[in-house]
Amino acid sequence: MLVSQNWIEQFTTIPNDITPEKLGEDLTLHVVEVEDVIDEAKFLDKIFVGRVASVQKHPNADKLNICTVEFGEAHPAQVVCGGSNVTEGMLCAFGALGAKVRWHGEGDLIELKKAKIRDAESYGMICASDEIGLGEMFPKGDEKGILDLSDMNLEVGKPLAEALGLEDVVFDIDNKSMTHRPDLWGQYGMAREVAAMYGQALKKYEPPKIGKKNGNWKLEIDAQDKEACPRYMGLVVEGIEVGESPEWLKKRLMAVGVQSINNVVDVTNYVMLELGQPMHAFDASQIAKGKEQVAITVRKAEAGEQFVSLDDKEFVLTTEDLVIATDDRVIALAGVKGSNNSGVTDETTTIVLESANFDAVTVRRTSMRHGLRTDASTRFEKALDPHTAELAMRRAVELLKQVCPNATLSSTLCDQAEFSLDQGPIELDTDFVRRKMGVDLPTKDMQRILESLGFGVKAKKQVLHVTVPTWRATKDVAIKEDLVEEIARMYGYDNIESVLPAFPITPPVRNPLRELETSLRQLFAYEAGYTEVSNYSFVSPELIEKTGSSIESHIKLSNPVAKDRPYLRRNLVEGMLQNVESNLHRFDVVRLFEIGKVFRNDKKGEEDGIGGQLAKQDTLIALAYAAKGDENPFAEVSTRFAEVMDRLGAAVVYKKAATPHDFVHPGRTADVYIGDMQVGHVAEVHPMVREALGVDARSAMLEVNLNLLLDHVSDESSYNPLPQYPSVERDIAFLVDTTVQHDDIAAFLIESDVLTTNVELFDVFQGEGVPEGKKSVGYRITYRSDEKTLEGGEVDAVHEKIIENLTKKFDATVRT
Repeated sequence: MLVSQNWIEQFTTIPNDITPEKLGEDLTLHVVEVEDVIDEAKFLDKIFVGRVASVQKHPNADKLNICTVEFGEAHPAQVVCGGSNVTEGMLCAFGALGAKVRWHGEGDLIELKKAKIRDAESYGMICASDEIGLGEMFPKGDEKGILDLSDMNLEVGKPLAEALGLEDVVFDIDNKSMTHRPDLWGQYGMAREVAAMYGQALKKYEPPKIGKKNGNWKLEIDAQDKEACPRYMGLVVEGIEVGESPEWLKKRLMAVGVQSINNVVDVTNYVMLELGQPMHAFDASQIAKGKEQVAITVRKAEAGEQFVSLDDKEFVLTTEDLVIATDDRVIALAGVKGSNNSGVTDETTTIVLESANFDAVTVRRTSMRHGLRTDASTRFEKALDPHTAELAMRRAVELLKQVCPNATLSSTLCDQAEFSLDQGPIELDTDFVRRKMGVDLPTKDMQRILESLGFGVKAKKQVLHVTVPTWRATKDVAIKEDLVEEIARMYGYDNIESVLPAFPITPPVRNPLRELETSLRQLFAYEAGYTEVSNYSFVSPELIEKTGSSIESHIKLSNPVAKDRPYLRRNLVEGMLQNVESNLHRFDVVRLFEIGKVFRNDKKGEEDGIGGQLAKQDTLIALAYAAKGDENPFAEVSTRFAEVMDRLGAAVVYKKAATPHDFVHPGRTADVYIGDMQVGHVAEVHPMVREALGVDARSAMLEVNLNLLLDHVSDESSYNPLPQYPSVERDIAFLVDTTVQHDDIAAFLIESDVLTTNVELFDVFQGEGVPEGKKSVGYRITYRSDEKTLEGGEVDAVHEKIIENLTKKFDATVRT
């Protein structure tokens, strides 16, 4: 939002010793954050009101002239000019050497220097309006025309900014710093804050009251939804002559970044910018239902109802949208934008002026739903004061009579209002203020600060009874802490001495789950080489269907942030499968992990505070791995997780899955156990799911519940001494029935002899060369003694014994 210093000074006085930079700093410290202070006159530096003393054709160029320009110096300047409308004696905008302009109104600023054009010296430039940033104030009639100021009574040689009254300073306000302050979205609200900061008087905002009607128009208003529209005011004004706004009005709008359209629209914009209250003007002839009769209804839209905005964009409305309508059509989306079927045109002679108040939530949801954000919706969604609607109507009528001298009120002022505001009073203990601020502030200073901001204050001993002004009573100031904030910010946070509070140095309460998350992030990212991802907690129905899950098992949001993702995730895998698909387009190997919450409505979680229970919200970790050409991704994921858990003091065991999970390959899945507790599952992704998602490599996923894992991990490090004697490895491959499980084989091999210290599965194969119903498995067995170095014969004897027992136990056929 842009704030004009000249505009503010219409309502209060800024002390002479306060520079624009100081004012911007004080606003930041006491009110809102100022991002930039813009001195408009600097853009017109070294640009003067000039008079063309002579014009001669350039001898070497048909379309150029050699002119002499008087601009207040002792000697006129010679300038080469290509302006099609340059004539002797005309007043112009003359850019002297050193001025900065945009060549033909485009590109970056260029500093004017002495130049030679077709052998003729040029000492400056006769400027077009768009070359010096005045294109909106002085639209060009000819593309090659220069700015002609001859019809204005200007002094030759005077700086152009001073001559045109463009010596304003504009403050660029960060909108996010005042989302809770609807009163600050107008220049008058800012003036109130400035007056309070510097102890200056504030001019009352009292436009003339609406007079009696002088016409025969009949205006009927029916605000059906009083909650969504607490107040709606309407008035018919005749004698409108749509045309160009006066210079003062165009300058004021231009200063705060608003383009002039016509005198009627400019007035509504002016009132919105000054008071913060959006307004709208309808062409009465377009919405009349009979001769000199208009009936307006404020209602909720019908499902599928069409709306075409002023800029000809089409929208399909829902029953949650509030509209302004006549008997046969929608003429505005309430609080957002008008329709193209009722706007003011050059032929308009009678208007219906609207000043209303709409529910903040209704406007915000409509704006978000349709992606239609306007200056009006930005203000309405902050919860405006309904009383401001009347002030805005009075001010608009006052201005309309100025810009349209023949304008007359042709109907009775219609005002449908049904609202109430909680203005207190709030009891404020002055000792409470001092304790909160840490400053021994006198009571009279507290009272002075609050009253300067518009609060009503009655002091009774050590208690202030504070009445909240209407413009701060719309979800802004409601409790005594709010009042402390008002006093503290105006007193000045920088005036409060910084003192460290006295408190016992006790360690914070441990959060084991957060500590586990941190440890896992470090281990997987720094040691395992996995990349962390963070997905939204919302999923689309298309993704749920592609992964083979049931939509009914997911929680559906009644007011989703994104329309295409209305469901809460119940696992992390769905989102990570999308991550795998998108990353495989750029990388041959993808290793990802995510830690986040899931939402299960089939399990009860914490109490919701109103007698019910929330859905279960456990924290999970998920791993995803895919590599082009890797035919055994299951081994990578399961091995890596087991290694990380070993670092945390937990031994992982993989067991045959009790029940198959969604999206998994039924023959390549296992449950993850730590001790006797199942904490998750690991599986290769089903080929049909991969195909549906566009994943063109075999992929594996692991998902583990960290809430269940907590009791099985330890933050204590344990170390085993390095073996004193070397180990010996032997490989063995054999055929067994496909029903034989790896867990059973591994347990048998590790228990077969005291010398076997480790067993590792390195190959599983089914297919060509392997009988049906059989599978080929390969294991690497590590032998070691803690007492001596093993000899080859000893290892061979133990290895042969294990092979013999293996054939007996599992009916295995050893492959050679």
